[in-house]
Amino acid sequence: MSESREFCPRCGDPVPERRDPLPGEPRGRDALLCDDCYFEDFELVDAPDRIEVLVCSGCGAVRRGESWRDVGARDYTDVAVDEVAEALGVHVDADDVEWGVEPEQVDENTVRMHCRFSGVVRGTLRSAEVTVPVKISRGTCDRCGRIAGGYYAGIVQVRADERDLTPAERAEALEVAETYVADQKADGDREAFITEVKETDDGPDVKLSSNRLAQNVATRITESLGGSFESYPTLVTEDGDGNEVYRVTFAVRLPKYAEGEVIDPEDGDGPVLVTGVSGRLQGVRLATGAAYTSAFADGEAPDATRLGTRDDATETTVVTVEDENAIQVLDPVTYEAKTVPNPAFVDEDADEVLAFEHEGEVHLVPREGEASVGDDARPTEN
Repeated sequence: MSESREFCPRCGDPVPERRDPLPGEPRGRDALLCDDCYFEDFELVDAPDRIEVLVCSGCGAVRRGESWRDVGARDYTDVAVDEVAEALGVHVDADDVEWGVEPEQVDENTVRMHCRFSGVVRGTLRSAEVTVPVKISRGTCDRCGRIAGGYYAGIVQVRADERDLTPAERAEALEVAETYVADQKADGDREAFITEVKETDDGPDVKLSSNRLAQNVATRITESLGGSFESYPTLVTEDGDGNEVYRVTFAVRLPKYAEGEVIDPEDGDGPVLVTGVSGRLQGVRLATGAAYTSAFADGEAPDATRLGTRDDATETTVVTVEDENAIQVLDPVTYEAKTVPNPAFVDEDADEVLAFEHEGEVHLVPREGEASVGDDARPTEN
């Protein structure tokens, strides 16, 4: 390589001719130094003497700056590796950098990180080893502090109209709430949490961290289980700027009838097994197997007599099929042979059917997943 007329500003030796630096490359005095002088003060890695990490003892979040971050670490060693990776700096002149780390657990709260680096600088492979102690301290993040203090802003109360909630409705309402809140946390909302679930005889009360969260939970419960909800705000305080702060109760009211109930709309066409409650009431006529849809508007329900539920039904023996309209079965209570309507959902070769008795009358009901409308039965609207 030809000698240039430039000389090292530190030792005076001539330096090889170099190309002009590209945009972003260093243009300062160090770029003019010869290799020997350049590497005298060169440090491949800039590492702190010590790193202190504050970890929430409740959820494992790490304090970074003024905020807490969920890091998803399996243990504190993972936290130490992440923090060291954030804190270490590699010289800007280094290319093809490779590094590795070997943690050493000194005690429960201290991890010593042995880090090895290599990179190419001015065509020369350089390497460095640094050891950084990481001190783990435990604290409580804002979210866990609020949870521990019982903080909440919104309440979702789940009730049913003129009846008790079924166990399945209770379970599904809570699953909807927990799933939605978990999704919000997964999307990065650290302030989304359920403070408390209180089970009452009438239904669950779910306390949530914000009114927005509570409203969205109420919306999703009614989308899943039907019904509607209303909001009732209560003024609780004022913030530092004088703005009024409200705690809002969202009262969810599930439909008057639940899926799986057997009702008699008393319209002359016999009992109905309720199969859907979102919007207008939907079901299956037990006498024929035809589909039933209430003529009432969305959110309303017809006046009807409750006869029982599908869970009340038991297997009973088919005595004989008299014709397409009548079948003789054993009364599940008295075991007497009784002739009842032969609905479309009963298989013509069935030896047993699902039935329940109400005030001396036997009603056949379809099993879960059993066809509700026969080939020759038309859906009806009443």
